[in-house]
Amino acid sequence: MQTKILLLNTWKNYYTFLNKSTILCRKMTSFGNLEQKICVDGVHINYLKVGDNKTAHPVLCLPGALGSIWTDFKPQVEGLDRKKLTVIAWDPPGYGKSIPPERKFPLDFFHRDAESAAKLMQTLNIEKYSLLGWSDGGITAMILAAKYPQAVHKLVVWGGNAYVTDKDLKIYQGIRDISRWSEAMRAPLINLYGEAYFKETWESWVDSFQHILDNGGDLCKTLLPNIQCPTFVLHGAKDPIVPDEHPKYLKENIKDCRLHVFENGKHNIHIKYAAEFNKLVEDFLIQLNGEHLSLTIMLLFNVSCSISILYK
Repeated sequence: MQTKILLLNTWKNYYTFLNKSTILCRKMTSFGNLEQKICVDGVHINYLKVGDNKTAHPVLCLPGALGSIWTDFKPQVEGLDRKKLTVIAWDPPGYGKSIPPERKFPLDFFHRDAESAAKLMQTLNIEKYSLLGWSDGGITAMILAAKYPQAVHKLVVWGGNAYVTDKDLKIYQGIRDISRWSEAMRAPLINLYGEAYFKETWESWVDSFQHILDNGGDLCKTLLPNIQCPTFVLHGAKDPIVPDEHPKYLKENIKDCRLHVFENGKHNIHIKYAAEFNKLVEDFLIQLNGEHLSLTIMLLFNVSCSISILYK
């Protein structure tokens, strides 16, 4: 009985956040004409790059399951400070406009996405960058940061997890059947993918987690100690998809990691609380690290001493 109540509440919360926010983000904006395609390992990847300031720090946005640039990152593409950050967003292979290929979910699909994202940035000749990863994109981002520590400056993740449990799988199974979704929630995804592709891909995504659980449940758990960069984990306390054990685990197992909780937030905190979220992310990404701060203090001290000598 408790399981049924949990699944029912999960359905309601999941539909609510998609109907009220994610669907709104599927509308194209004036930035749509900046989308381009670039060949990465034989796949034509659709991406968008906003901000031409040569001194702005590059940030790659990685979407969630079946996500794309506009379904998942409209508030960040439009709202992050482009004087300080160059925002790059992509459609992973098999999602959005990066079709073909059709999306498949082998056991290592998160690792494949991480490799594709890293190669995308290499192809764009961007050597050092930060990552913003939501949900599945958060898992991909953690793998990328662990495997390419020399390339990743800072890491921001939310709605992601390092492993999958029986409890997680029950949540995913509860939203597997798209015929039980509301028309308002189905329609945008059907418009984006077509009903057959959307249905097959979504069910394959859910089924993939059963396979992962059967093989130990590790998404990126063993790689967390390899993450060298400062990491910022954000979480919605009322997230119906990701129980709070997951952000707590990330906080405890990534070396240089901080955690911020939106007390009334759900799974889509970057959309629901876009202005606050963007400000937190900007402050984290552009703040001086300890080394730079020490050098700055030393420089100011030396300048002060020089001025004092001149006016003695």
